[in-house]
Amino acid sequence: MSNKNLCIEIANYFLKNKSTVRKTAVYFNISKSTVHNYLHKKLPKINKKLGSKVQKLLDLNKNLKHIRGGKSTKERWLKLKKITNKKQFI
Repeated sequence: MSNKNLCIEIANYFLKNKSTVRKTAVYFNISKSTVHNYLHKKLPKINKKLGSKVQKLLDLNKNLKHIRGGKSTKERWLKLKKITNKKQFI
């Protein structure tokens, strides 16, 4: 598969699943940097319309990043608190 076709396939997966760069990288078994370079730098040169749609989702993900991180931290602390409380009763 050529880089051009891979770039479009990654973009279509990214949009269809409303994915993140990290999840897309895991799915394609490539690095986050590679996914980001394909979506951010190469795609607009290959397909401007698709590149524009991807850029909007990249911007949305960037704006939600702090919320996802905070949610993840909260869940981790609640899980830790739950484990700690169980140990007190043993």
